[in-house]
Amino acid sequence: MAALSPLSVALLVAVTVGLAAAILAWRERPEPGATWLAVLLTGQVWWATFLVFELEATTLPAKALWYDVQWVGVVAIPVGWLFFALAYTGYDRYVTPFSVALVSVIPVATVAVAAAGDPGDLLAVDRVVRETAVGTFLDVVPGPLYYVIAGYTYLLGAVGSVPLIQLIRDDARPFRGQSAALLVGTAAPWAGNLAHLSGAVPIPGLDPTPLAFAVSGVAYLLALSRFRLLTLAPAPRRRARQLVFEQLHDPVFVVGTEGLLVDLNECAAETFGIDRRDAIGEPAATVVPKYDAIRELDGTDADKPRPIPIVGRDGQRPYEATVRDVVDDHDRTTARVITFHDVGAYLGQQQRLNVLNRVFRHDVRTETNLIQGYAEQLRSDPTDERALSIIEESAGRMLELSERTRTAGELFDPTEESETAPLTDAVDEAVAEARAVAPDARIEVGQVAPVPVPVVLEVVLGNLCTNAVRHNDADAPWMRIDAAVADGWVEVTVADDGPGIDPAEYDVLDRGTETPLRHGSGIGLWIVKWGVDHLGGRISFDEREPTGTVVTVCVPVDRSETPGAGPDGEPPDPHLDDPAPSDESGSLGPPPNAGR
Repeated sequence: MAALSPLSVALLVAVTVGLAAAILAWRERPEPGATWLAVLLTGQVWWATFLVFELEATTLPAKALWYDVQWVGVVAIPVGWLFFALAYTGYDRYVTPFSVALVSVIPVATVAVAAAGDPGDLLAVDRVVRETAVGTFLDVVPGPLYYVIAGYTYLLGAVGSVPLIQLIRDDARPFRGQSAALLVGTAAPWAGNLAHLSGAVPIPGLDPTPLAFAVSGVAYLLALSRFRLLTLAPAPRRRARQLVFEQLHDPVFVVGTEGLLVDLNECAAETFGIDRRDAIGEPAATVVPKYDAIRELDGTDADKPRPIPIVGRDGQRPYEATVRDVVDDHDRTTARVITFHDVGAYLGQQQRLNVLNRVFRHDVRTETNLIQGYAEQLRSDPTDERALSIIEESAGRMLELSERTRTAGELFDPTEESETAPLTDAVDEAVAEARAVAPDARIEVGQVAPVPVPVVLEVVLGNLCTNAVRHNDADAPWMRIDAAVADGWVEVTVADDGPGIDPAEYDVLDRGTETPLRHGSGIGLWIVKWGVDHLGGRISFDEREPTGTVVTVCVPVDRSETPGAGPDGEPPDPHLDDPAPSDESGSLGPPPNAGR
């Protein structure tokens, strides 16, 4: 048996190293890119193995046969490299059966031509055996298809290198090492092939590309062992960041430097009723709520963020908007990220703490002092009916205050599930409470649509109706309640002929905070405001001629229970499906008479 040539021995070393790397890669399946790296390495092993057969063959037909067999490995390498790079770096959405089939068209055609005996001399115009000092080589004069597959191979190699080059600049050191090793493993065969194609190799017929596979194998083994290639792949990071962006509970918009919407997360689309496919690419001013008001915000937090009322699918909510610049490696701003944070729950909690603090610090203390003082008076004169009456009235006010405080606590209990009821039932219940407080009152009820509303509205209307008759000093108190539905909103008005509400009460509600010198006289109006805020609505007060007050409460219809709603729970109201919210609102239109 003839001894192998030194070149064949060197190739077998490359085969051994490449085969070991291919086995390691195959064992790491289904890690991202493992299968395709195994395909790449197998292609290298195939090419180098049958090149040994070609070198050791002694006749032209035999060398030509093994030369054609090598095409299987030659064309598998660039395909494996491209899809390995995409899967390994997290671009696996481009690795589909269709894309694999499309990319494989030219390689498969090349193998088919080689298997068919190279008809028309597409791969090789001429083949000659050359005797040289280092061995006998098959010198091939390339045909047109040879140059096509060569250019195609370089194209796939360049495309696959792009995401790996990006990793070299990554902050994570292991990924930089992995990427560098992979690029070295790819660059070595490229350099050898370029030298062969350019004629830089002085030995006729010698293609050093398979010899460079030894360098590739070592580089891939180093990446697999030293830099934990495949066991520490960067692919999940890209998905994780996208997942965090999509699952973030705050609405987020990404606006480009030209003012066009680049992206938005699922929460933004859901909260403001935006169709993502239609919105991306549109001017941000037509998609992002209150864009003109927040576009001037910078990321320095120089000004304290202020809540911005915005109407979304769940009604009107206060949001704080923050703006952050997206800066590239050259400190150039490429986009701005606008995040809306719903501060309604936080503001409501702060208001409730302030009001309850005032109630216990002022109202309860005043009533307690009153009871103690008149109790002392009864001790000295047990027949003092006036003192007894005052004590009873004060105790009644404390009991009522206690009940309302309990109501306020239950109203916002996060453990309670949101329930709905027909608006007619809520109005009937509120009217019944008012009649219980003032049996002689004249109470009128207008037309009320049987739309579903949250049961919280029942508490709101109950407080409004009882206040309307309780604080009315007329001989026969009058009150009327009306309800209208328009554009997905329920507007309920409660009118009375009482003395009116002190403007100081309005001022406290508008400011949202109480101070020792500026505070409300009770807790009833606060319960009304908290309930309306909780429902994402708004409340307004108007004076009535000649006397009295008109209180208007506007809240969204409970759409999940709307009769006739579609399978997705959306009502048939076309206004609610408006995909492009205005600067003032989201998918749900602004409350009726929003400018009032």
